[in-house]
Amino acid sequence: MNVETLIHARWVIPVAPDNRVLEGYSIAIQHGRIHDILPTEQAREKYQAEIEHELGSHALIPGLINAHTHASMSLLRGLADDLPLMTWLNDHIWPAEGRWVNEEFIADGTRLAVAEMLRGGTTCFNDMYFFPDITGLVSSAAGMRAVIGLILIDFPSAWANDADEYLHRGIEVHDQFRNNGLITSAFAPHAPYSVSNAPLERVRTLADELDIPIHMHVHETAEEIAQGLENFGTHPLDRLHDLGLVSPSLAAVHMTQLEEDEIARFAETGASVVHCPESNLKLASGFCPVGRLIDAGINVAIGTDGAASNNDLDMFSEMRTAALLAKGVSGDASAVPAATALRMATLNGAIALGIADETGSLETGKAADITAVDLGTLETQPLYHPVSHLVYATGRDKVTDVWVAGRQVVNHGVLTTLDQNEILSHAAEWNRKIAEIDELLEFT
Repeated sequence: MNVETLIHARWVIPVAPDNRVLEGYSIAIQHGRIHDILPTEQAREKYQAEIEHELGSHALIPGLINAHTHASMSLLRGLADDLPLMTWLNDHIWPAEGRWVNEEFIADGTRLAVAEMLRGGTTCFNDMYFFPDITGLVSSAAGMRAVIGLILIDFPSAWANDADEYLHRGIEVHDQFRNNGLITSAFAPHAPYSVSNAPLERVRTLADELDIPIHMHVHETAEEIAQGLENFGTHPLDRLHDLGLVSPSLAAVHMTQLEEDEIARFAETGASVVHCPESNLKLASGFCPVGRLIDAGINVAIGTDGAASNNDLDMFSEMRTAALLAKGVSGDASAVPAATALRMATLNGAIALGIADETGSLETGKAADITAVDLGTLETQPLYHPVSHLVYATGRDKVTDVWVAGRQVVNHGVLTTLDQNEILSHAAEWNRKIAEIDELLEFT
């Protein structure tokens, strides 16, 4: 039988079912989907491929899913480091956005982020930022899967002036990408402290009507909890429960401030948590109790947050930090083992974003979103357990090849759909413009 692509690898790690490692296996790709996963000897006999890849020292894993980021904020990487969240936001990031964010900023920043993520083995990202239509167009053109956030915030921006306009434009963006095979959408109200009740109630209704997820920062800092008590007389999460937003469609990002009864109540709803360990550490926001969330049966995914607060979009690093941090916070070395961390960065992300039927694991019929990681290098020897090495011993520098929907977007470390030199040129120009008015970016 003829197929488009055959990839022969040392290991195939499908993620579903859990803890499965297939040694000496191959993946056959046809029409952008995984047609078959079978032993390499059988694959050579059964299939003839237009393109054949020999990756004898590699592990094939599902493309990583960055379940929370602000892609175009890559142009603000390193802008105002080592500051608490609200100081960082109020005094530096929001003023910078007010000055610089426009369609050109979004396009150039998104290309920079997409290039970084693809080269690091990430094949899908969940975004929350202004001009989601531009993010969707850039991502689609690059061949990258994305869930674009239909942003909502109480104050005006270059994207919209008020809640009515944010929601109207968001629905237009949803409709624009309705038939795009790579781009889906989610409502993205910024946070409980930045979106008032009436718009949130409308989001709940519209999300139900359109059958799309809701993506929101929730319980990120102790200050957020105090502010919620002062302004609404309740914790922000309780307020979201009362508004009907906590449901299987919710992806609650950060969740560093949680009490036991809140975890139990959240678990009953079927909602997901998106853990951003390195951003939370850098901003001293607190520790997401990942071990307790998993024990309660909550789906936990991983995101990087934006490069302005991380300062990279490296999902391999996030996996490792998530696993190690969970052990340290819980005092339990068995908390978040390597296989769990890998699932958090792949299938759990797809579940949180409502796209698990399409991606997140290597299974027949799913989209061929595949990352190849070379485990044959000096830094990964000796090798007893490939899943352990993926989380604890290797990194994004070992990613050699990446496919999204069967299209090879990284070939031996080289981007095939984006012009790296052009991206670097645009990033340098933004660097020059922003730095010209920077005195630690005191915008007036």
